[in-house]
Amino acid sequence: MDKELLQRLDSWVAAHQEEMLADLRALIAIPSKRGEAAEGAPFGAACAQALDAGLALCEKYGFATKNYDYYAGTADMGAAPPRLDILAHLDVVDEGTGWDTDPYTLTLQEGRLYGRGTSDDKGPAVAALYAMRAVRDLGLPLTGNVRLILGTDEECGSSDLHYYFQREVSAPHSFSPDAEFPLYNAEKGFFRPKLTADLAPETALPRVTALQSGTALNIVPALATATVLGLDPAAVQAACASMAADWGVELLADAIEGGCALTVKGISAHASTPEEGRNALTALLGILSALPLADIPSTRLLQGLCRLFPHGDCLGKALGVAQADEVFGPLTLSFDQIRLEDGAFTGAWDSRVPGCATWKNCADVALQALEPLGLTVDIQMTPVHYVPAESPFVQTLLAAYEAVTGQKGKCLSMGGGTYVHDIEGGVAFGPVMPGIQTNIHGANEFIPLDDLLAGCKIFALAIAEICK
Repeated sequence: MDKELLQRLDSWVAAHQEEMLADLRALIAIPSKRGEAAEGAPFGAACAQALDAGLALCEKYGFATKNYDYYAGTADMGAAPPRLDILAHLDVVDEGTGWDTDPYTLTLQEGRLYGRGTSDDKGPAVAALYAMRAVRDLGLPLTGNVRLILGTDEECGSSDLHYYFQREVSAPHSFSPDAEFPLYNAEKGFFRPKLTADLAPETALPRVTALQSGTALNIVPALATATVLGLDPAAVQAACASMAADWGVELLADAIEGGCALTVKGISAHASTPEEGRNALTALLGILSALPLADIPSTRLLQGLCRLFPHGDCLGKALGVAQADEVFGPLTLSFDQIRLEDGAFTGAWDSRVPGCATWKNCADVALQALEPLGLTVDIQMTPVHYVPAESPFVQTLLAAYEAVTGQKGKCLSMGGGTYVHDIEGGVAFGPVMPGIQTNIHGANEFIPLDDLLAGCKIFALAIAEICK
């Protein structure tokens, strides 16, 4: 790689660092969680506002933009059909609890940029935009166009990308800066059952009358609540406090008329790495199963779920779906959503599965275990995504990483699914350096400032090589 070009790129990024942080600060300030759909805002007003702000930055820096009805937006470096698509998203997950800083104020502390979206995925989007600026400002010769695609529904199913690709074709090459370096060429598949049941009215005591946990399917829930009639809160606290302490969660039992309100506080994490969190939902199921509840259908249902999804089992062992392969690693499982109200029960879990996973060894096994509990199960399975490591595109990206970092590049696999999961030849590429846990989907999400700046340089080198 040209050393003179690296020096010029270093100087350009350093000169634009404060401007980059100001632009990121403006995007972080928008709480672009999915909201109620409205005309001109299919994913809510905040997501539309974030897209407006992102496209305004692209226009400010001289790139041609297009808004696809607020599902997604694009910024093009040239007029030709894109040779490279860079796919990033401006929507974020709920902020949750436990932050040490304001989640919607970009805060620099000890070399880390804190705020919801700093690493997932507003920071990477800004790094990609500035990489395009750097390539243009440095006058690097290009014959191919690069297109930055900004989505607004990645966290809730990527319907934004589906809408976009109904109107456009993908470029010959694609990467999403929504992961880590060096490069992810393998993404696990998804196994996401939804559970429902209707319970007949119950009067026996003690019993659970309400239960709720989970804000999104791809987040390990940090909070779970239940209403239990017929039990004294002090007795519940005394009986279950040590269990909660052993599991690393906090249990609160408050008195209400006729019983107690239970609250379990855990630690959120991305559902693809459930072992990094403390699942409040499964902890609450364990606590409820330890109580002397009446032997009625609602109790048997909750106890059955506790047996199949015991707290701390992130591999699906109790359910019988545990498995692994050499390329993708182990299946992971995170029970993320549950609701019981007026006899209506719903629940859902998020499994990320390796290439050896099939309908027979996942769906059929789960159905056999769940149907005796009286549950209706709706199952969705999505296959894995894999791009050969020897692909010239993959090798070009790794070369850019090696040039900036001096570290050897290699291909990795992940449990998380990115925008490129259904794009042939697409990979996830940066911008966080290896081994950094940035707390995505949890409290105190951050990105190291040095990683953001290095990512910008790496992206610029990749653009220059792919589109030269």
